[in-house]
Amino acid sequence: MKRKTHQRGFTLIEIMVVMVILGLLVAVVAPNIMGRSDQAKVTIAKTQISNIANALDLYRLDNSRYPSTQQGLEALVNRPTGNPEPRNWNPDGYLKSVPEDPWGNLYQYVSPGSNGPYDLYSLGSDGQEGGDGDATDISVHEIN
Repeated sequence: MKRKTHQRGFTLIEIMVVMVILGLLVAVVAPNIMGRSDQAKVTIAKTQISNIANALDLYRLDNSRYPSTQQGLEALVNRPTGNPEPRNWNPDGYLKSVPEDPWGNLYQYVSPGSNGPYDLYSLGSDGQEGGDGDATDISVHEIN
């Protein structure tokens, strides 16, 4: 006796229903995931600013003052020259390297600052002062 085997595939309508459901899921979920990328970059910038601020505080503890604007954040990596000359600069440095912000721009450093001993900030995604959303400047004074 021969046994008949029935192979059943998906109908075109079943495949189309699945495709519509997947399309709806992508339409609902994708905007939420895409918006998180910009928010994550802002969080990374805040964390990096906080780490740089901690390194600046260690520098000040060793040398009694913050690096000048001219010496910049590079003074946290390599022994700076010029005034003020560091008295007790740590031979290991205070950072392994000066990071760029998540948008590929340099962090801005001014000492003395307008709002304290120094100003440290990222210009945000647009790389220009001011802005809204992820283009807003992120300052050490806002996160501490």
